[in-house]
Amino acid sequence: MQNDIPKNNSRRDFVKDAGIIAGGLMATPLFSRANFFSGSDDVIKVAVVGCGGRGTGAAIQALSSKQNVKIVALADAFKDNIENCHKALTEEINNSIGELAKRLDVPEERRFSGFDAYKKAIALADVVILATPPGFRPIHFEEAINKGKHVFMEKPVATDPAGVQKVLAVAAIAKQKKLNVVVGLQRHYQNSYRELFKRKDLIGDIVSMQAWWNNDGVWVRPRKYNQTEMEYQMRNWYYFNWLCGDHITEQHIHNLDAINWFKGGYPVKAQGLGGRQVRKGKDHGEIFDHHYVEFEYADGSILNSQCRHIPGTSSKVDELFIGTKGKIACGAGSIKDHTGKSLYQFDFKDEKNPYQTEHDELFAAIAKGEYKFADAENGAKSTMTSIMGRMATYSGQIIEWDKAINSGIDIHPKVYDFNAQPPVMPNAEGFYAIAAPGVTKYF
Repeated sequence: MQNDIPKNNSRRDFVKDAGIIAGGLMATPLFSRANFFSGSDDVIKVAVVGCGGRGTGAAIQALSSKQNVKIVALADAFKDNIENCHKALTEEINNSIGELAKRLDVPEERRFSGFDAYKKAIALADVVILATPPGFRPIHFEEAINKGKHVFMEKPVATDPAGVQKVLAVAAIAKQKKLNVVVGLQRHYQNSYRELFKRKDLIGDIVSMQAWWNNDGVWVRPRKYNQTEMEYQMRNWYYFNWLCGDHITEQHIHNLDAINWFKGGYPVKAQGLGGRQVRKGKDHGEIFDHHYVEFEYADGSILNSQCRHIPGTSSKVDELFIGTKGKIACGAGSIKDHTGKSLYQFDFKDEKNPYQTEHDELFAAIAKGEYKFADAENGAKSTMTSIMGRMATYSGQIIEWDKAINSGIDIHPKVYDFNAQPPVMPNAEGFYAIAAPGVTKYF
C-alpha cells in the first residue's frame, strides 16, 4: 500500500526555501545534526507501514531526528514499493555519514508484503509509521495500539464514519496506555501557526472563516494488463473513496483542521455543492474535482470552504479568520485590525520544516519516556469534518454532525484480497458510478 505525495502543493509551501522536496524528503543532508543518543539499549525501533513516497519521506524524517532511531521493518501490500523505499533510504544514508548506515536494518526477512504485512512489521517495533492510503488507517492504528506501540500516522485517519468511530475508540485506549500518537496535520507543528494561535484573541471572537486548497490536481496511474480490479484501485488509490476519501478529505483536511483548531471546536452541520467538471476519465474513478462547502459551527459562525483540482485554474492553499476586532491571514503570518493596522507579523526567518518537527518532538518524547502527544482524537474529528463535507457535496443535503458520525456508514470491502471485489466496480464501458446531488442520499 502506498501513499505517494501529489505533485502540486502536496506538502504545503509553508515558507520559501523550507528545505522540502517532492515526496516529503529532506533537501538537507540526512543525519546532519549532533547529539545522537548512543549505546545499544536506547535504540528506538521503527516499522514503516506503507512504503510509498510519504512513508519513505516519513522514515527519513524519523531518522533525521536527534534520537537513536533505527528502521527495522518495512511493510506494504506491494513488494515493489518496499524495494523502492529500501533503495531510497539506502541512497539517503549513503549520501550521509557512513557510520550511521546501521540505522537502516531491514534485511529481506523483515520486508513484509501483502494485506497482513502490517501485523508482522508492527510486532517488531517500538514506534510505527502509518502511511498507507488512508482507508487502511483505522485497522492499522488499532493493531499498533493493541500491541502497545507509539504511532506517527498520516492524515486523514479514515475515509468513512465507521472508520472515524474506530479511530476514536482506539484513541481512548492509546490515552489509557499513555502511548504517544502524532497525526500528520503539520500546522500544529509549524512555528507560524503556533505563534498565530497564541495571539488569536487579538481579533476578538471569530465570526467567519475561509479555507482554500485549490490547485492542478495529482497523479493518475492507468490500468495495466492483467491487474485485478482490487490491485488497480489500490495502485490508483487517489480516485476511490474507500481508499482516499476524495481530495476534500485527503488534502483539504489540512485547512479544515486548522480552522477547527483555532475555532476550538468542530462544525455541527454542512451543506455544499461540487462535481466533476474536467477530471472525469475512466482512471479518475469516482471522486469529484471540485467542492464548495458551507460549514456551520455551534455558535452560528460560518466556514466557507473550497477545494479544486483543475489544471489551468488559480492556485491557493490558505486559511483566513475574521474576528470582531480583526483578521488572521495564516499564509501571510499576519494579524491586522479592521483598519488594516498590523497587530502581529510572524518573521518567516523563524519558520522550520513542520514535517520534520513532528518527528523531532515525537521521538524526543519517546526517548525521554514522556507521554506528550494525543493527536488521534482531533485527527479523527477533523477527518470527520471533511467526510461530512463530502457527504454534503455528493448529496446536496444538509448533513448534521451527530447523524453523520453515528451513521455507521462503512464503504470498505468485506474481504481484503487481490482477487476480491472492491466496494465499487466499473460498468461495461469501464466507468464508475458518480454521486449525483439530489439523487445520492444518506438519510
